[in-house]
Amino acid sequence: MSYRAPKGTYDVYPGGREPHERPELWAFVEERARDQFRRYNYSEVRTPIFEETQLFARSAGEASDIVVKKEMFSFTDQGGRDLALRPEGTPGAIRAYIEHGLYKQAQPLKLFYVGPMFRQERQQKGRYRQHTQIGVEVLGSTDPLVDVEVISLLYAIHQAAGVEDEMIYLNNLGDLETRRLYVPELRAFLRRHRDELDPDSVARLETNPLRTFDSKAENTQALLAEAPTIGDFLSPEAAAHLEAVKGGLEALDIPYEVDERLVRGLDYYTLTVFEAKSGALGAQDTVGAGGRYNGLVAELGGPDLAGIGFGSGVERILLAAASHEASSSLGVFFVTLAPEARTLAMRLASALRAEGVACDLDYAGRSAKGQFRQADRSGAAYAAVIGEDELARGVCTLREMSSGEEKAVPAAAKDLLRAVAG
Repeated sequence: MSYRAPKGTYDVYPGGREPHERPELWAFVEERARDQFRRYNYSEVRTPIFEETQLFARSAGEASDIVVKKEMFSFTDQGGRDLALRPEGTPGAIRAYIEHGLYKQAQPLKLFYVGPMFRQERQQKGRYRQHTQIGVEVLGSTDPLVDVEVISLLYAIHQAAGVEDEMIYLNNLGDLETRRLYVPELRAFLRRHRDELDPDSVARLETNPLRTFDSKAENTQALLAEAPTIGDFLSPEAAAHLEAVKGGLEALDIPYEVDERLVRGLDYYTLTVFEAKSGALGAQDTVGAGGRYNGLVAELGGPDLAGIGFGSGVERILLAAASHEASSSLGVFFVTLAPEARTLAMRLASALRAEGVACDLDYAGRSAKGQFRQADRSGAAYAAVIGEDELARGVCTLREMSSGEEKAVPAAAKDLLRAVAG
């Protein structure tokens, strides 16, 4: 009997072929992201990977792909409850924000999460049915400079992870006044050209015609080149919000372009929406995206407080930074040339590990040549050689793997630590 990973999933394992299959690159990206979260003063939130199905359906909206294309992995549990694996991070974070009264704390509350999301959709390069998302939610502020901070944080994480050729695409989907003026004009245009629209766009015509701009159908996109754009209908407040965000991005030297046809795949977005794209990815070039959702907290039963966030798939980040090679974190590999050297090597390795130095030693009975080969393969910075001669002299021979230079170091943890620390 042969088992394989489910369609649309993958394994992360030593020596993985693709960037997203390599554990050291995952650790690299997550460490860089967490370092940026610390710098920006964000706190972690962890929510269940499944919630009530209605939480996701209500937040995403009836015109969203999650609902229209039935992308959720939903099921009924033994208690008869309708549940779903989370397709995105925002609804669960807001549910926790409301349930635990986090809106009573000083606002805005700045949250981040790292975890798996699930979408029952067609697999593409860098897009999987189970994928891992790095995301943030900032709740409790309408300040456009919060939008700037969120975008700058997304950009900072990508740059720290080595994403190449990146540009932020920005749009403003307006407020209620904007939508009141714009949506009837857009809907009337689309109705006049109904026969030229793809089926999904026809289905969204009455529920949320803005989502038509998200269509991948070539005929629909060609038609939309002639459609009215939202920029001509922005209320004074929405226009001022957009100008403030643009000014903030310019002040931070973050490269951006305004794209008035940019919408996001969820119905809850208002005002600012954005996508970070990388030229390193080809046609499927989005690395991360997000936007403002000022009515969603109230829609889900909380107070009328604003919010904004983003999500960025780790798999997409790794593809956009595929040329990056994470450096090995292994400091010392102990090469033992006599049976009695193994206990000393383990004692020294334990002492160095306690001081934060990553160490390893041979457990496969390799020859001296085989152990050196393993030290090189593991990416160790040093090989600490202990043989009969070293035992007699109370030293170990420390070889710098990059240069091959060797020196004798007393076989004591403090001396070895000083030597490998430079």
